[in-house]
Amino acid sequence: MAGGRVELPRPRTPLTGTFRAGRRPNGKQSAARTVVVGMSDPFADPDVIRRLLNESRTWAFVGLGDNPAREVHNQARLLQQRGKRIIPVHPDAREVLGEKGYASLADVPDASEVDVVGVYRRAEHAGEAVDQAIAAGAKAVWLPLQVIDEAAARRAKDAGLDVVMDRCPAVEWALRR
Repeated sequence: MAGGRVELPRPRTPLTGTFRAGRRPNGKQSAARTVVVGMSDPFADPDVIRRLLNESRTWAFVGLGDNPAREVHNQARLLQQRGKRIIPVHPDAREVLGEKGYASLADVPDASEVDVVGVYRRAEHAGEAVDQAIAAGAKAVWLPLQVIDEAAARRAKDAGLDVVMDRCPAVEWALRR
């Protein structure tokens, strides 16, 4: 523990362990069983995460509107404060955090210069945004916590994009070394 912080190693493979589930209603001890705690995740490669956070310059945030109470607003502001250019992508196409907004990724001029497309839409709508990122020529897509669309992530990966899914940029930023 240095400076009040505890640093834990980040697992690269599934975590498993044997856990006792407790007592059954009949009073007997339940059997121990192996439970997968984490998952082997091809869409959470620590090297890809580190590279996207360290080397990217431009992030387009799909779902970034002018509502500061939304998590996408917090994430965009955080990355902007850390030197990233942000591009709001929202049907309202308003200016957000001092940056001109666009109704869709297709409307972003030079979208091929977008390093990362953050997809801040519900999981059922994420695939459409991922497909737009592929069509626009983006280099990577980042689906935040609880936005999981494995089929869309595979399409992006097959198209040559880096993919991060079910991870928070702010948490990953704090964890990077």
